[in-house]
Amino acid sequence: MTTRNLEVLTRAGIHARPASIIAETANRFDSRIEIEKDTMRINAKSIMGIITLGATYKTKLKLICTGEDEESAANAIETLFKNRFE
Repeated sequence: MTTRNLEVLTRAGIHARPASIIAETANRFDSRIEIEKDTMRINAKSIMGIITLGATYKTKLKLICTGEDEESAANAIETLFKNRFE
């Protein structure tokens, strides 16, 4: 299991566009990829799941990846957050 602490750096938070970028990236990997906010844990391969997190600017999230390519998956998702989904 690989975990990373993430922070939403976009002023608009995670809306449809960033959610679709996260899900698209997550779906390139075989590992199980989840994002946790407080007590809610969602499948990062689901756009709707990501949107339901209600992650606004400066929200702290935890990324949890489990599987053969977990390290690569965690790196890819973490990079998206650091680059503000650009």
